Amino acid sequence: MTTTLRNYHARMQRVLDHIDQHLDRNLDLDELSCVAAFSKYHFHRQFAAAFGLSVHRYIHLIRMKRASYRLVYRDVDSVTEIAMDAGYEAPDAFARAFRQRFSQSPSQFRKSPDWEPWLAALGPLNQARSKLMQRTFAANDIEIREVSPTPVAIMKHRGDPARIGDTIKRFIAWRKATGLNPKTSLTFNIFHSDPRVTTPDEYRLDLCVSTDQPIKTNGEHIEAGMIPGGRCAVLKVIGNTDDLEPAALYLYRDWLPVSGEEARDFPLYCQRLTFFPEAPENAAVAELFLPLK
Repeated sequence: MTTTLRNYHARMQRVLDHIDQHLDRNLDLDELSCVAAFSKYHFHRQFAAAFGLSVHRYIHLIRMKRASYRLVYRDVDSVTEIAMDAGYEAPDAFARAFRQRFSQSPSQFRKSPDWEPWLAALGPLNQARSKLMQRTFAANDIEIREVSPTPVAIMKHRGDPARIGDTIKRFIAWRKATGLNPKTSLTFNIFHSDPRVTTPDEYRLDLCVSTDQPIKTNGEHIEAGMIPGGRCAVLKVIGNTDDLEPAALYLYRDWLPVSGEEARDFPLYCQRLTFFPEAPENAAVAELFLPLK
């Protein structure tokens, strides 16, 4: 990639970051073209050529994504509050737009989300973001860290990765009921399966929260477990932490074979440090842990 093209991409990346950070504002072409330092008379065409979406549709989709997360995972927010934050002056207008986009009303989605049309509707947004947000890592991004054993409570997800949202919804509701706040109780995922080579019905993922207290199941199937201590290769991922596969691929394909290290007998896992939608999506942070001998 030439220096000129890298600079062009960096200017477009500034725009995406600015949108993430200012979703609650009225973002217009004048402001965004100024952030990119492009002419406002050409910026809308440049944006659409780069991302395959108009600026307006891009902002609409990312606001709808944030709204859908808040509906499913943040039940303290009213539909009216979510509608206002998504840029709608009335809940009815928001409900019509939401149903048109995701084939469910906001209240239906909050109660029992249908993930298939949701994934399809957000496909263009994810494709647009991946055009400039392709992850590249280097050896100096890896930190070898000695970690302490962590007792955890585990909710298991078994089956189609497309249904992970349902398990996350139950997990959040359960930890709220038991007082295991993310600010004081650490959040982990243990990846037992590689989604690239695992059939959907065989996919396995554990959702975990750190606790050394007796576990209150509150009607859920929760197990006590332990993330063992020891040496780990740790790779920090910032932004779009929904997809950690590029980071995992780098660890296994590029870093491990030339590192002189050997993987230990425990699965790849991550700790989630900052969550979307509490933080803008470009500020979500997760650390990926590869246990080493």
